[in-house]
Amino acid sequence: MIAASIFQGRLLTLSRVILSLSKPILIINMSDSTSTTPRIPNWDLRYSEKEYAFGEGPNLFFKSELEKLTSGKLLLPAEGEGRNGVFAAKIGWDVIAFDKSVQGKVKAEALAQSQGVSLKYDICDIAEVSYENDQFDALGFIYLHFPKEDKKKNYQRLFPFLKKGGYVIAEMFSDKHLPYREKNPNVGGPHNFEFLFSRAEIEDIFEGFEILFLKEEIVDLKEGKYHNGTGSVFRLLALKK
Repeated sequence: MIAASIFQGRLLTLSRVILSLSKPILIINMSDSTSTTPRIPNWDLRYSEKEYAFGEGPNLFFKSELEKLTSGKLLLPAEGEGRNGVFAAKIGWDVIAFDKSVQGKVKAEALAQSQGVSLKYDICDIAEVSYENDQFDALGFIYLHFPKEDKKKNYQRLFPFLKKGGYVIAEMFSDKHLPYREKNPNVGGPHNFEFLFSRAEIEDIFEGFEILFLKEEIVDLKEGKYHNGTGSVFRLLALKK
């Protein structure tokens, strides 16, 4: 009787195991492309590549607007490999740039040396940067993208460094850019919608400035390996009052 009872118990346990295996299993793919977690490049890794990630020449809008201004002192945040700063130095600007990427600084200084110019390049985060107030004649924001909650404070953190009557030149991907990126990932730009800019956000950030030019444009980018193709951008020229 004892042996029969043990045998029946084992059969019951086995039947429960079989029943549990017959139930559907839910598999969660943590790398699903619909994830809302921001995908931010490792900039030191990207800038360690032999070629310049966004080319060696300046952003075209930045170039065209800077050439119209009287040269002075220029601040370039998140300057990366130095393409805009080196151009500015070549046409007579006194350039100070900063970025978090040590490798970006290495590439920027190499580019400057190859072009026979120099620029001051600091390694720091935008949240920690500190310069004297009212010392810059122009400020260039070329593709500075942040999470929605950080956009305004990070941009406005730099405004005190700009002189009254100083200019801001900016280009950023618009909130209509994602379909272009999905069609052609080589055009670059943020994967996440919240990192993109609307007209209302730009006007809010630059409240108190005189906006001389603000236009959303479809452009054909040819800026190295990572900005290559058609995309949607905002272009801004503003004057500090």
